[in-house]
Amino acid sequence: MPAGVVGRDTFSDVPESTMFPEEAERVANAVDKRKREYATVRHCARQAFAELGIPPAPLLNGERGAPQWPTGVVGSMTHCAGYRAAVVARSSDVHTLGIDAEPHGPLPDGVLGVIARDEEKVRLTELTAADSAVHWDRMLFCAKETVYKAWYPLTHKWLGFEEASITLGRDGTFEAKLLVPGPVIAGEQVDGFTGRWLVGDGLVITAIAIPVG
Repeated sequence: MPAGVVGRDTFSDVPESTMFPEEAERVANAVDKRKREYATVRHCARQAFAELGIPPAPLLNGERGAPQWPTGVVGSMTHCAGYRAAVVARSSDVHTLGIDAEPHGPLPDGVLGVIARDEEKVRLTELTAADSAVHWDRMLFCAKETVYKAWYPLTHKWLGFEEASITLGRDGTFEAKLLVPGPVIAGEQVDGFTGRWLVGDGLVITAIAIPVG
């Protein structure tokens, strides 16, 4: 992540009592697992707020489930089995953020056919032949989720899996080419995003950050 971005993560959950009342109300009827995820990932975000000097605030879901960040703040949150993380920044430093984490294992049967374009499947075959220790199919899914998380705050529009073509690099980077008109950032329309990936501790993590300037 570039300068100005603060991230916090954890492999254990915090008490549900750390939630603001408004947050607890949103998940009052959820199963315990969902409550723990919801509470802990928001706790991570508020820890990051503190480092940036941002007061703690409730983080409720808005349209399409996207977090509603305080004015002047951008961020992204993710959770999967045994892991929760959040990244935040001031909007004066970063235009948008996206982060996603998944267990580092093969995708469930049938998922790849839903998320991958034909050219992406070809690239996955080539990547697997070069390095079979990495579950490239799972990384593709993770990268596509990250693209959407970076895209949505800029556009407030849906982006389908088929509307971005991902090229994963073995060097820890990936490129996302948008196949629909991209958002306008600093007066210029962008046609894609550049991201980074990391594999470790049984996880694959992907991230996108677009700094101001």
